[in-house]
Amino acid sequence: MAHVLIVDDQPYVREFLSEELAHDGYRTKIIGDPDSIWGHLTNWRPDVVLLDLYLDGLKGWDILSDIKRIAPDLPVLIFTAYDTFEQDPRFSQADGYVIKSFVDLDKLKEKIADVLERKTVNQRASYTKMME
Repeated sequence: MAHVLIVDDQPYVREFLSEELAHDGYRTKIIGDPDSIWGHLTNWRPDVVLLDLYLDGLKGWDILSDIKRIAPDLPVLIFTAYDTFEQDPRFSQADGYVIKSFVDLDKLKEKIADVLERKTVNQRASYTKMME
């Protein structure tokens, strides 16, 4: 059962996503305060982070950069209401992004499953290479 850390400053978004993903078998933890993310990354060890960009302004970009610096193999999906960042080079740090839509969450769920599958394949390949 994969662990998904949801980081969003809007309580209704966090709760909705947590319920939807839990319904699909994911274990979720929600964070509204971006400063508390580091303890959750260390203690809870998520398999994927779902990150909103607009946390106290554009703090999401800084969090994305910090996560990738500290834990480069931890997949981070950007979940944002704005598509104006599509060409932003900072998106290259993320493992994907989805525009927020509460009507159709299938795209988000597909991205999460895809990222987790790639992570599993990469871990298997690393293990196999290590054993050679």
